[in-house]
Amino acid sequence: MRSDAEVDPGTLLVAAPTMFDPNFRRTVVFVIDNRDEGTLGVVLNRPSEIPVDEVLPSWGRHVVDPQSVFVGGPVERKTALCLAALRTGETAADVPGVIAVRGPVALVDLDADPDVLAPRVRGLRVFAGYAGWDSGQLAGEIDRGDWLIVPALPSDVLATPNRDLWGQVLRRQGVPTALLATHPGDLQRN
Repeated sequence: MRSDAEVDPGTLLVAAPTMFDPNFRRTVVFVIDNRDEGTLGVVLNRPSEIPVDEVLPSWGRHVVDPQSVFVGGPVERKTALCLAALRTGETAADVPGVIAVRGPVALVDLDADPDVLAPRVRGLRVFAGYAGWDSGQLAGEIDRGDWLIVPALPSDVLATPNRDLWGQVLRRQGVPTALLATHPGDLQRN
């Protein structure tokens, strides 16, 4: 069985405290797609200083606070992806302009009309770039202990950066995984 076999769309990859790659240190990645060919996701906890309305003017007023573009990952940083959490009672099959990921979380077609879509979602978040792994690459990183695979909540996609999403996700996993949330970011300050 592949190490990444349990990485389904809608799960989270939480960087282990020992992950020192600056692109992923203390990150939470929402998996959008996972196939034999590779895996695609976005980093949920890396806001930028760029307002969404500067790059996607028609979407700016519809995204949740902070209304900035989030850095989705190191791949294709000029590519924009958008995730939405649908309102209770809405399904991706019934909402034009979205593709189901898991539960109420959907990938948004940025060519759709935001004024039509906005009333049907609880919130939207725009990402510049994404995190991507080729076939077998993520499995190797999981085997090495770089990532923990945990269930996602729809609220994770819309989490504000003023809370420690990395620590919060780890704490809700229960002991012993929850203890990883106490790991200091800088061992020199321990």
